[in-house]
Amino acid sequence: MQGTVDGFSYGLVTPLAAFLMACLGGALGLRCTTRSLRHHDSFKAGWLALGATSIGTGIWTMHFIAMMGFSVQQAPVAYDRPLTFASLGVAVLMVGIGIFIVGYRGATALTLVTGGTITGLGVATMHYLGMAGMRLQGKIEYDTLTVALSVVIAVVAATAALWAAVSVHGFLASLGASLVMGGAVSGMHYTAMAAVSVHLHGTGARPGTGDTATSLLLPMLIGPAVFLILAAVVVMFDPLLVMGDPDWQRPAARTPHRPGVPAPRHVPSYGEPANWTARPGRRPAGRAGRGSPGRSVPRAGHRSQDW
Repeated sequence: MQGTVDGFSYGLVTPLAAFLMACLGGALGLRCTTRSLRHHDSFKAGWLALGATSIGTGIWTMHFIAMMGFSVQQAPVAYDRPLTFASLGVAVLMVGIGIFIVGYRGATALTLVTGGTITGLGVATMHYLGMAGMRLQGKIEYDTLTVALSVVIAVVAATAALWAAVSVHGFLASLGASLVMGGAVSGMHYTAMAAVSVHLHGTGARPGTGDTATSLLLPMLIGPAVFLILAAVVVMFDPLLVMGDPDWQRPAARTPHRPGVPAPRHVPSYGEPANWTARPGRRPAGRAGRGSPGRSVPRAGHRSQDW
């Protein structure tokens, strides 16, 4: 007997909430990765780990918030806790491998493709491992082509996210990239859910209890959600992540010199070594004065021999 599958039991509430959590995790991950790449210090590995955990946790939270809206009308749905949390570990581990590859090997085409492939496969593995943790009186079946399409979307989305992490530096640009990333991950999830069909055991139809899945998933989502909030606080209190480089660390922009206009005199800033020609006792070349070599200055009472 085929079960009637509904992925939007709560309407647009679960898709929108899932999208926002994916965007939050993506934004935190992108900013932390950018922080580690642009400011080389002893905390590089820590920022990369925080970024990987934020992205992995955001994707996992997005998946199970969306799954709160999944129901089978003829059977109740429950979840296996060990497999559910194992999918979280897989997401964080695989995303971390991809981010560390790009963070330490550079943003070459090979590293982006390698890191994006590993990260995308990790996202897909997280999704289908979480689906394997579902418990109902039936068997879940998948359409092969739709599953393959969802994996391709995951790999492309992960590669694009890693590229954005190393190429997008502004706050607004990172915000836009996180929105695109959240949309791509949500699209991957619902593409994968479109491949699902449920074959129930027996012929007796029983009304499903949607509250079973919600009551099981909601407590498990509290911990990851709190972590994302704490990670957001860490990002907000780091001025280099929010404001970028201070002005005194940025290279000064050169004003183009126009012919016939005297070049502006350079005034050394605080801490900058002065020009060697400005040292005491040193005269600029071409402006010989009293006592300058190459020209004899007549003394008082002495008649010059130059005719």
